[in-house]
Amino acid sequence: MDASPIFPRYEVPLTGRSRFACDTALADALAAAARSCMARACELLGTHRTGFAIDTPRVHEGLVVSGDRFVSSAAESSALAAALPDALAVEMEGAAAAQVCSEFDRPLAVVRTISDRADDSAHVDFGRFIAEVASVYTRVIVEQWLQAVAPAP
Repeated sequence: MDASPIFPRYEVPLTGRSRFACDTALADALAAAARSCMARACELLGTHRTGFAIDTPRVHEGLVVSGDRFVSSAAESSALAAALPDALAVEMEGAAAAQVCSEFDRPLAVVRTISDRADDSAHVDFGRFIAEVASVYTRVIVEQWLQAVAPAP
C-alpha cells in the first residue's frame, strides 16, 4: 500500500495500521489443512505438477503483503524484499479482507497458492494454473479445514 505522501508508506489510509493480525487458531487450522494437502500433492495434481515445474510444494506461514498492483518484475520484487524482509508473498486481495474483518472484529486468516516468484521469470499460464493447480489445492485445503473444525457426524 502506498498512499504517500498523504499517509505513511504501507499504511492503510485512515486506519493507522500497516499490518493486520490473523486469528492464530484459524491460521493454525488452515496451515494444518494446507500441510495435509501438500502431503497429497502428487496424488492430487498427477502429471499437472510437471507442466508447472512444481517439484516439492511447501507450506509457508508468515507475512503476506497486499497492494493495488501486480508485482511481476525482479526490480519490484527486490525493492519489496528490501523494505519488508519478513514478507513471504505478494497478493492483491488479502489486505482488503483483513481491513473489513478488523473493522467488524471478525477472525481472519489468508491462504494463498503462489503461482510465480513475482520476478521476470514468471512464465506461467495463469488461467491454466488456476484451473489445474490452485483450484485443486484450494478445494482440498478448504475440505480438510472444514472436516477439522466441524467433523461429520
